[in-house]
Amino acid sequence: MPTPHEATATAAPPARMPFFERYLTLWVVLCIGLGIALGQRYPGVFQAMGAMEVAQVNLPVGLLMWMMIIPMLAKVDFAALGEVRQHIRGIGVTLLVNWLVKPFTMAFLGWLFLRHWFAPLLPAGQIDSYIAGLILLAAAPCTAMVFVWSRLTGGDPLFTLSQVALNDSIMVVAFAPLVAFLLGLSAIAVPWDTLLTSVLLYIVLPVLLAQWLRKALQARGAQVFEAAMARIAPWSMAALLATLVLLFAFQGEALLKQPRVMGLLAVPILIQVLFNAALAYGLNRAVGEKHCIACPSALIGASNFFELAVATAISLFGIHSGAALATVVGVLIEVPVMLLVVAVVNRSKGWYERGGAAPA
Repeated sequence: MPTPHEATATAAPPARMPFFERYLTLWVVLCIGLGIALGQRYPGVFQAMGAMEVAQVNLPVGLLMWMMIIPMLAKVDFAALGEVRQHIRGIGVTLLVNWLVKPFTMAFLGWLFLRHWFAPLLPAGQIDSYIAGLILLAAAPCTAMVFVWSRLTGGDPLFTLSQVALNDSIMVVAFAPLVAFLLGLSAIAVPWDTLLTSVLLYIVLPVLLAQWLRKALQARGAQVFEAAMARIAPWSMAALLATLVLLFAFQGEALLKQPRVMGLLAVPILIQVLFNAALAYGLNRAVGEKHCIACPSALIGASNFFELAVATAISLFGIHSGAALATVVGVLIEVPVMLLVVAVVNRSKGWYERGGAAPA
């Protein structure tokens, strides 16, 4: 991710995706298999880990979530909020899609597919929990991976940074009320104390700690900061994969009995990703934004902060819940679907610019 000194108003050429991120879906599948195998082989160990809770927060998962989230947030420079006005139309599209379209369309798709069309194929007692997981997935805009997607499309790095900083600032105050509202619309009981605790633990405190870490490192010089970011960056992915092993060790028995559940949960997620990417991309073209702005705007509208969704689902509904499983399905399909979106926006650049938008 560019620092304020590195970010420029000029779009970078499309880059190659880092090896590990490019095969994230493969690592996720391997962790699912490993988790299920370990859960079957050592059920007592994982039952003991599942019981390690304080105030409904599972301690092993909570520790992994901080390892996952803090390195990501340390990369975000909130000073970039001052750049929002440079591309106000693109920012407007980003905010519209992320906060007024995406969460509500996901709630609708969850209601349509899971409560109605797919209901006979799903365990009845988990349908509400599955819908809650989808809502949590859509209510948190992407933070870290959007920088990868933006680089792959030659997106404007300064715009990408500013929209992430703005979304993260809004998320601190809007995530809990939005989730509670949508859960209420879906007739799902809202445990307000647990929801607010989750926001404090997985948004507010990580943001504060990450920004303190960022300032402390930058005070020692840009080279020290960049070297430290390079060292701690793998923590996020390692913690994510370790969390998946834990989740599937806990949920393996249910999955072995009903493997089609994950495929059914993927359908509304896939539709939501493609719809919101197309909407944001088309709206940016309609308002005349440059292609290098439309790309990151469309990509952040399509992708999700699935790390936060996983953590909140576990806190609200438990590590064995359908909500936790639904958020993990989002992790599973994120990379292949987003690479498809990246390919489409790259190949459609000529069409986009013929619509009257300024060239990148």
